[in-house]
Amino acid sequence: MGMGNMQKMMKQVQKMQADMARMQEELASKEIEASAGGGMVTVVANGKQELMSIRIKPEAVDPEDVEMLEDLMLAAVNEALRKSQEMVSEEMNKITGGMKIPGLF
Repeated sequence: MGMGNMQKMMKQVQKMQADMARMQEELASKEIEASAGGGMVTVVANGKQELMSIRIKPEAVDPEDVEMLEDLMLAAVNEALRKSQEMVSEEMNKITGGMKIPGLF
């Protein structure tokens, strides 16, 4: 491989690194919302797969059926995290052109 090709490839790698750093910052501020039980439980997560908020409607709280609330919470959290991961994957594909790079997201 010639020096010109090597320099060109290094510039491309540096640009990709800068794009990924910018994307990570942007994703940290983007939020995804998911709900379960017809909106009884709503969870918001960001692009770093961090939970930002959890809202529970009062009617979802039944001391006689705590298990139902636990199930709704799990469903909403898992859906929010799945949507967040999907958003990250879509953004990564924009930068990498769909190329899978081990160790990235």
